[in-house]
Amino acid sequence: MNRWNWKTQREKRAFLALEDGAIFRGHSIGADQDGPGEVVFNTGMTGYQEILSDPSYAGQFVTLTHPEIGNTGLNEEDQESDRFRASGLLIRDLTSASNWRATSELTERLRAEGIPALAGLDTRALTIRLREKGTMKGFLSVTGAVSESEAVDRARAWSGLDNQDYASRVTCRQPYEWDADGRRTCTWGFADSLPPADRRVVVLDYGVKWSILRHLRLCGLAVTVVPAHTRTDEILARRPDGVVLSNGPADPAALVFAIKTIRALVGRVPIFGICLGHQLLGLAMGGRTRRLKFGHHAINHPVMELASRRIEITSQNHNFVVDPDTLGPDVEITHLNLNDQTVEGLRVRSAPAFAVQYHPEAGPGPHDAHPLFRQFRALIDRAS
Repeated sequence: MNRWNWKTQREKRAFLALEDGAIFRGHSIGADQDGPGEVVFNTGMTGYQEILSDPSYAGQFVTLTHPEIGNTGLNEEDQESDRFRASGLLIRDLTSASNWRATSELTERLRAEGIPALAGLDTRALTIRLREKGTMKGFLSVTGAVSESEAVDRARAWSGLDNQDYASRVTCRQPYEWDADGRRTCTWGFADSLPPADRRVVVLDYGVKWSILRHLRLCGLAVTVVPAHTRTDEILARRPDGVVLSNGPADPAALVFAIKTIRALVGRVPIFGICLGHQLLGLAMGGRTRRLKFGHHAINHPVMELASRRIEITSQNHNFVVDPDTLGPDVEITHLNLNDQTVEGLRVRSAPAFAVQYHPEAGPGPHDAHPLFRQFRALIDRAS
C-alpha cells in the first residue's frame, strides 16, 4: 500500500499549487490525474466517505483538518451518491482500514474512481492560509508532467465555481423512484422497517444526498427524484404533496432556470429547501446571495432557531449565503449561525415554504436537526 512507500513519501514529488503562488508538497494516494479545483477545508473528525461522495463538493479539493484519515475504510452503506464527487482530497496522514464495517480501502476507491489525492501535506498550514486569505483556486499535480510555475498559472486560469452551474453536472439524467423495496433506507444506522408511504414528494435533484432521501422515506413519504431542469408543469403533473429543493454544488445565482421554476412553485405546493435549495428559495423570493470568505464546511456549526432560541449543532457545506438585507417582507429569517450571524433558515410568510442552509440529514454530523423532516411532513399534512 502507498502508505508504506517511504521513498515516495520522503521525496514528496506531488504537490498542490494555489493561485497565490503557494506550493504544498505531498505524495499521491489517489488517481494518477492532474487537474484544477477550488480548495476548501473541512474540520470534521469523521465522515470522509460521506464528504467525498457528497455532490455538493463537486469541483472542490477537500482538505481534511483531522490528521489521520482512512482507519474506518469504506463501505457501501455510507455512500451519499453513486460515486465520489469531490475533485480531490488533501490529508496529513493516511492510515489503513481497521473497522468491522470496512469492505475496502480509501486509496482503492480514489484510484478506481479517478480522484487525485495527496497525503503528507502540512494541512494545518494550508488551513490557516485559507482562513486568512479565503478560499482559493488550486491545481493538483501528481503525474510529474506539470511544473510548479505552470501549475500556478493553471490554477489562476481555471474558471472556478463562481457563476458556474455545477448542479446540471451532478443531477440525475432521468426521474426515478427512491428505494421502492426499502433496502437502501433500511440500512445500518437508519431503520429496520419503514412506515407506509401515504404521501408523495418530488425532489429536485441539484446534487441530492441519499441520506436526505432516506429521511424523507422514514417520514412516510414516497420519493420521486427528478432532474434539475424539470419544468414546473412536469413537476405539478406528478401531483406531489410536497417538493424538496436539494443540496448541491457551486454558485446558486448561476441556476437561473431553477430560480424561475421555484418561483412558479411557491404557493402551489409545500416546499422544503436544503443548503443550495435554501439559497435558491431565497433567490426565488427576490433576495440575493453572496460568497463567504472560506465557507462553512464542518459538522459543528451552532445554529439558533430564533422563535424558540433553541440551538442546534449542525453539519454544513456551502460557500454562498443568502444576504438578509435583500429579502423582502414576505420572507422571515428563522435561523442564524452563531459563529458569524449568517442566515441559516427562512420561511415564506404567505405560502407553505421553508428552508435551512445546513444539512439536517447529518451525513456526516450530529442529529440535532433531524426533526426538520417531520416538520416538513406536518406541513404537508396541514396543506392537504
